[in-house]
Amino acid sequence: MAIPLEQRRIAADEVRLPAGVPLEGTKGRILQEALRLFAERGFHGTSIRDLADACGIRSATLYAHYPTKEHVLAELIRIGHEDHRDRLLRAEGADPVSRLRAVVRAHVLAHAEHPLLAVVATNELHALSPEMAAPALLIRANARQMMYDVLDEGLAQGLFEMPDTFLVLNAISGMGIRVANWYGTDVPYTPQEIADAYADLALRIVGATVPR
Repeated sequence: MAIPLEQRRIAADEVRLPAGVPLEGTKGRILQEALRLFAERGFHGTSIRDLADACGIRSATLYAHYPTKEHVLAELIRIGHEDHRDRLLRAEGADPVSRLRAVVRAHVLAHAEHPLLAVVATNELHALSPEMAAPALLIRANARQMMYDVLDEGLAQGLFEMPDTFLVLNAISGMGIRVANWYGTDVPYTPQEIADAYADLALRIVGATVPR
């Protein structure tokens, strides 16, 4: 049963996974229902029975596809982190200003276009054991380094003015992450409009000229 909007942790309710993720058959149904339940209730608030019932299968059938509930979460977190990283890798620009704008747009779009996945990948990572969290943490570290590199390059060329790169990176990253919590179908902006606005905000944060 769906949780009433006023009791939900996030605004969005549409279950969406990135293109290329196999959604056919029982395994695909498990991933989609797990995404919905983990986003709404959290990993620890969702039992194996809850997940099996949502999929219309027995718990034993679920175990035939995933050894544990943690393995389901680990796969969703991997998918979310890989999608985010791949978006950043595709973000290009001729100079640090345009690259920062492209990177921030990619960061925001990842959270606006797949909000449930973004919330689970961010908020439920702590529920994984250190061994199962390690691949996602490495992907996250690489993604953060991409953003650091753009900021450092702009600073070195005199295009950015920042008192502290670490604080600026976390401010820009954090405002994009929060989009996944409040963005839903009732918001009168498209993901692209939000991404453009946040990219301009990021440029203002680093003291760069916002393109007209």
